[in-house]
Amino acid sequence: MTPLTLASGDQMPVVGLGLWKVPREICADLMQQAIRVGYRHLDCACDYGNEVEVGSGVRAAVSTGTCRREDLWVTSKLWNTYHRAEHVRHAVERSLRDLQLDYLDLYLVHFPIAQEFVPFDARYPPEWFYDAQAPEPRVQFAKVPLSETWMAMEELVSAELVRNIGVCNYNCALLRDLLSYARIPPTVLQVELHPYLTQEKLLRFCKENRIAVTGFSPLGALSYVELGMAGPEHSVLQEPVVRAAAQRHGKTPAQVVLRWAVQRATAIVPKTVRPDRLVENLTLFDFKLSTDEMVAVSALIRDRRFNDPGVFCEAAFHTFCPIYE
Repeated sequence: MTPLTLASGDQMPVVGLGLWKVPREICADLMQQAIRVGYRHLDCACDYGNEVEVGSGVRAAVSTGTCRREDLWVTSKLWNTYHRAEHVRHAVERSLRDLQLDYLDLYLVHFPIAQEFVPFDARYPPEWFYDAQAPEPRVQFAKVPLSETWMAMEELVSAELVRNIGVCNYNCALLRDLLSYARIPPTVLQVELHPYLTQEKLLRFCKENRIAVTGFSPLGALSYVELGMAGPEHSVLQEPVVRAAAQRHGKTPAQVVLRWAVQRATAIVPKTVRPDRLVENLTLFDFKLSTDEMVAVSALIRDRRFNDPGVFCEAAFHTFCPIYE
C-alpha cells in the first residue's frame, strides 16, 4: 500500500477504517481485528462517540505487540461546539485522553459550522442540539470566524499535540480563504467522495495547493440507507459498469469502487464492522483499473451528495443549515 506523502512530509496510509456509526460495544474488539489484518489508519471523531473504545482497542493492540504507536495514523476531528479559540485545545486534549494517546497524526475541523459551546461536563459528545431537553430543540449557531478556529488549530501543532491539521467539508472558496491567512496550511481535506460525487474541480484545486484529499463514504449510499437518508436503489455498486469491471478483475463491486478512489490518488476511509469486509476493503492493490474503466466509473457522476447539513439538519434537528449550494 503506497501512502500519500503530505506537504508536511508525513505519510498517510491511503486506506483507513472509518469509525462513524461503529457501535461502542464492539469498537475495541474491532480495532484489534482491524490492526491485526493490516489497518494502520484510523479515522475517528469526537462526534462519533466511541473514542474511548477506540483507545482501548489501540492500547491492547500496541501492548500485545501487534503494532507500535508510531506505525499508526490516527485522525480525530474538532466538533462544531468547540470552534472558539479557548475551547480548541480542551477539545483535542479530551480526544487524546479518550484515545489514550500523546499526539494525533491529524486533527481536522469537522464542519465549517460554529455552534454555541456546550460544556464538556454537561454533555459529551455534544452532538447537534444546543439544549437536547428543550421543548423544540434546535441547532444554535455561534458567531466564530473560521480564521479564529484555524489559528487555534495551528497552536496545537506548535504544542506538539497534533502533527498535521486540516479541514472537512470545505469547498474551493473556503479553502482559498483559509490559504490566504494560514500560517500552517491544511495538509488534508476530507470530503464525501464517490462515483456519484466525483468533485473534479475540488480535487484539482487541492492538488495544485498540495492538500491531500481523503474521501469519506467512498461507497456512496451504503452508509446512509440505515439512516433513511438513501435507498438501496441509490447504490453505485449496482451500476453495470462497476459490476462488469468487477467480473473482469475477479473482484467485488465494492473493491472496484474503492480501487477507483485510490487510483485517483485520494485516501479513503470505508467503514465496516464485518471481519470479511475488513480484509476485502484492504485488498485493492493486486489489480488496476484500465483507463477506460476509470473513465466509465467517473462518468457515473450525478452530483449526488448524501451527507448534506442543508438537508439532514432540517430533517433531524429542526434547523436549516446549508453549507453547499
